[in-house]
Amino acid sequence: MDGPYKIGEGKLKTALLGLKDTGQLMLKAASASGYFQIQAVADTDTTLLETARKEYNCQAYDDYRQLIIQNQLDCLLVAAGIHSCDKHIRTAMKKKFNVLKLAPLARNFEEAAELVRLSENENIKFAVANPDRFAKSFLNLRDFLQQGNVEQISLITATYTAGNQSQPTWQTDPKLAGGGVLLYNCYQLMDQLILNFTVPQQVYSLTTSHATDRQHRLYVTEDTAALIMKFSDTSFANLTASNAFGSNQEFLKVYGKDKILTASFNRLTIADGLGQINEQFEYNDSHLTCMKKLLKNFALSILLPDKNKLTSSGRENLKNMAVIESAYLSARTGFPEQPSRILKMEQLEPKNILQGQ
Repeated sequence: MDGPYKIGEGKLKTALLGLKDTGQLMLKAASASGYFQIQAVADTDTTLLETARKEYNCQAYDDYRQLIIQNQLDCLLVAAGIHSCDKHIRTAMKKKFNVLKLAPLARNFEEAAELVRLSENENIKFAVANPDRFAKSFLNLRDFLQQGNVEQISLITATYTAGNQSQPTWQTDPKLAGGGVLLYNCYQLMDQLILNFTVPQQVYSLTTSHATDRQHRLYVTEDTAALIMKFSDTSFANLTASNAFGSNQEFLKVYGKDKILTASFNRLTIADGLGQINEQFEYNDSHLTCMKKLLKNFALSILLPDKNKLTSSGRENLKNMAVIESAYLSARTGFPEQPSRILKMEQLEPKNILQGQ
């Protein structure tokens, strides 16, 4: 229920940092949703800036800092890489701007926790944009699991491959990016794993890149990763990812005693224990539609907080960051790592729905 609020009344004064790729999708969705007044945009690309300025009749800045200090906003949408605007996000929070940031939450757990603590100290909304949470396929998967329709889940597999995936140069730099395919391309798959099955007890991982020699691989982020995640003595998950090899695919598969569920962005299939498909559901969601739903949730959590719970808050996303941090640590040490040790620093204790099976 949206309550008495009507779309278009009391729009939230909003600005966006970063106009490339998903930033433009976010801007288009915000404008179309009816909850946001686009007051300013910022990017280093002057051509993109001029186009956005004309289309949305807003101020344009080629300096993120100037946008923050020269405007008083209700919301800041962040689509720029955090290496280029982390200090400016903190300044925005101190000015009481509510912040919605494209995934990932941050480059590492420590940086993520600092942002979450600051947002809570300033009493503002801080959320991570995970649009797949609003895709019908993943929503129906969650409903199916919560209703207990899959017994004795023993294995979950998550797969991401995109051999022709292009990426900005800064994402290959470990200092600027913090990570590679696991952090930037698999964040939403990880979000679905943790949302549906909570935080694993242990994570073991291997990562590599297609760099030509070992020395070079030390100075670039991973483009290929393999993870094993233990939830209990009888259930575990594996995740394989690469943006250097394979065709474009991204899906989550759940194996139960007599059912196998497979969810991708626009499809959910239900098969028997032998893999014979019994039901298949196709959906017509678009990435724009899911982004609009996400932005609506963010807006209403600000406008009518008593009736609208924020989805995908920064604190909730610390669980994602702890698992990813554990994976990178495991790749360095060669041993399984425990995300719970990292979460204890922020007093987040995971509850595993798969334990005791």
